[in-house]
Amino acid sequence: MIPRFFCPQALPHSGAFELPKAVAHHAEKVLRLRVGAPLVLFSGDGREVEARLLSVGRRCLVELHRWTVMERESPLDTVLVQALASAEKMDWVIQKAVELGVSAIQPVVAERSVSRVSGERAERRERHWRQVAISACEQSGRNRLPEIAPITELAAWLGQPRQTAPIVLRPDCPRGLAQLPGPGGTIFLLVGPEGGWSDRELAMFDAARCVEVGLGPRVLRTETAGLAALAAMQALWGDF
Repeated sequence: MIPRFFCPQALPHSGAFELPKAVAHHAEKVLRLRVGAPLVLFSGDGREVEARLLSVGRRCLVELHRWTVMERESPLDTVLVQALASAEKMDWVIQKAVELGVSAIQPVVAERSVSRVSGERAERRERHWRQVAISACEQSGRNRLPEIAPITELAAWLGQPRQTAPIVLRPDCPRGLAQLPGPGGTIFLLVGPEGGWSDRELAMFDAARCVEVGLGPRVLRTETAGLAALAAMQALWGDF
């Protein structure tokens, strides 16, 4: 598989281009690409360009060749609203959710979230998650980056106006995803923390007119539940 790299700045139409330092380091030091190696660059606008490595070392230059408009986005506009979990679990969820085609990921602080960050720590975590999302796009072939929204409190997120009712995963709910009508707009999927939703949060969902669904008779972990639901929605309404 030809390696793919995200370049945040505008790419020229053709000619030589110097890779950004982080991309150059990954290409030369991590993947150990050598002069003449093929690669693909994208900047997030839905296009990608074939390139070939011209030089490594002090300056990592590539020559740009053929541009292609290559949309690999899901037909579903899906926002994963994930309650904060431990660092490794959040990385896993973000990586796999991007592979499954989400449009955005909204981390929220729930009452039973084991991880709570704010201020500078929250900003560092968000920057890290954006890099996880970029790496997942590079691997999965996506040419558009899903948004990683700033961490917010669950109650504040529920108070925001939106045109479609959020879907809440609840283990003891007998209604399944297949019983819901096809989406008529953005899908907001809420996934609870390791300790589950509190009674107060369940009451908040009722007040916000959320739609509760279950994922069968088994209780899934927070890092499994959202991904299973995303895959099921792709099979029901998306491009699986």
